[in-house]
Amino acid sequence: MSSVAKIEEHPKYSGVYVVELEDGSVRLATRNLAPGKRVYGERLFKIGEVEYREWNAFRSKLAAALLKGIKELAITEGSRVLYLGAGSGTTPSHVSDLVGESGIVYAVEFAPRVVRELVNVAETRPNLVPILGDARFPNKYAHIVDVADILYADVAQPEQASLVVLNAKYFLRRGGKLYFAIKARSIDVTVAPDEVFRKEIEVLEENGFKTIDIVYLDPYDKDHAMVLAEYVG
Repeated sequence: MSSVAKIEEHPKYSGVYVVELEDGSVRLATRNLAPGKRVYGERLFKIGEVEYREWNAFRSKLAAALLKGIKELAITEGSRVLYLGAGSGTTPSHVSDLVGESGIVYAVEFAPRVVRELVNVAETRPNLVPILGDARFPNKYAHIVDVADILYADVAQPEQASLVVLNAKYFLRRGGKLYFAIKARSIDVTVAPDEVFRKEIEVLEENGFKTIDIVYLDPYDKDHAMVLAEYVG
């Protein structure tokens, strides 16, 4: 446990906490749904009987988007989240903290080796459902995933926006929110990142999404942006 001077709820984002350490540095954190458990070596902070987990923006694009001031955090207690590109569970574990016991996170990951790590994370998080699946074929996990309030996409494939649209048509309720981490270099290394972002957003807007905000994630992730959009259908 690290020495904490103060922990306060973030003034803008519900469920996110600002931790001031005794050395004067400040960190983001979420309330730990699985007390005593770390997911990626993050620091744990305890005040009274409540434990918090450091949310490292260099390891999580969603944390980076919050630090860059994205307009809103629509992931709240009770939210149903479909998470594409869940990896080994770093950001999904914080989303699990945010939605709490009354919410659910359907975490889709393509790589079997990585899913094994995700399964280990889910063992202490009943609201986290690991799914070995390919985001290009949502019909193959449609028997598992219910209607979602939030679609979170972090997939390193050239057809990122198309994958988002396809999954939204299957699962995202009208009025639901999208958090889309665009990796410009995964799409086209020959095109300037701003142009890649523009084209991906264009695909979204042609297919039922209304853009709310876009933030660039540097210095936490180079050539990345986070798009927040609403699914208007």
